[in-house]
Amino acid sequence: MTNVNRGDKGNEIIVEENPVSRFLFSNTRSAWIWLILRLYLGYSWLEAGWGKVGAEGWTGENAGAAIEGYMGGALARAAEGDVATWYAWFLEQVVIPNATPFAYMVAWGEVLVGLGLIVGFLTGIAAFFGALMNMSFLLAGTVSTNPVMLMIAIFLILAWKVAGWYGVDRWALPYLGTPWKRKQKE
Repeated sequence: MTNVNRGDKGNEIIVEENPVSRFLFSNTRSAWIWLILRLYLGYSWLEAGWGKVGAEGWTGENAGAAIEGYMGGALARAAEGDVATWYAWFLEQVVIPNATPFAYMVAWGEVLVGLGLIVGFLTGIAAFFGALMNMSFLLAGTVSTNPVMLMIAIFLILAWKVAGWYGVDRWALPYLGTPWKRKQKE
């Protein structure tokens, strides 16, 4: 039987979490699992971004050239029906005309997501932005490792409370006031 409790106000129903979810997403004993996934994903992002930072066409003299080529390929896939029409419109009207700023955002975003995941700082936020980039690449028709990275990122987002336990989040999150409340001074 499911444990269902009435909230303090009487109109809120609280369904208790199952033991597996509670262990994975709320118990610091599961933090080693998230550490392994965090390091794998962080290294993947850092490696991808580091190769773009300073690279010709990404953040070098011809910043934006590589992104224009990549988005041109996505538009060609859109003509074949492999990329959604609305996303092709977004690429054509927003990304390609602003290829240089997008090149910097992608390159440095990958580096920052990678570093955030590796050191475990604001892990849930870093994983969210990594998932956002994975989704963008998938919408542009690039499969590669993006589905696997997206799934890991989603799990890290769900486990944000404990995913950075072996990292900076262990000290940063209590200082920021979440997810553990600061002890009240008496």
